[in-house]
Amino acid sequence: MFVGGTDTNSSTLEWAMAELLTNPTTMAKAQTEIKQMLGLNGFVQEPDISELPYIQAIVKETFRLHPPVPFLLPREAETDVEIFGYFVPKDAQVLVNVWAIGRDPGVWENPTRFEPERFLGKEIDVKGKNYELTPFGAGRRICPGLPLAVKMVSLMLLSLLYSFDWKLPNAVDMDETFGITLHKANPLHAVPVRRIRH
Repeated sequence: MFVGGTDTNSSTLEWAMAELLTNPTTMAKAQTEIKQMLGLNGFVQEPDISELPYIQAIVKETFRLHPPVPFLLPREAETDVEIFGYFVPKDAQVLVNVWAIGRDPGVWENPTRFEPERFLGKEIDVKGKNYELTPFGAGRRICPGLPLAVKMVSLMLLSLLYSFDWKLPNAVDMDETFGITLHKANPLHAVPVRRIRH
């Protein structure tokens, strides 16, 4: 459980940084929001997360495009059921492809673009009530690590964006490698540049 939690959190953070580094305007907006909230000599703390809607939107958008686990844990149909014209027999194993849902043009406008703004002013969340965004599952079998994961990813991202500016020595490769968890095919290489504070 510990390994699963740390692996998925670090992978999600890497995806968030990769998306921000390939979208400098989005990164600048995030850093501006953080600077306005914390000032130049503040300290990043957990309660700050709730005061930063753009950072929260970035985390949701990262979970939408790069869910830590592309397929949710298997479910079993309790009865025969027909869903959207498809017959699912009793006891059939059902896999939910959250990766495909997050990129479905019938659900999302510009589904392959990283646009955190799509979540601003909306109540869509990752807590299992909005089925278009369920990277942690839903119902009784929702991931028990959801609260910790959202806080940890947000807090780590907030700390990295507040403490450093970032440079890329090479272009970012956004290829994915699928397994039980979703990773970048090639690790992100970014150079932190310490911010000078006055």
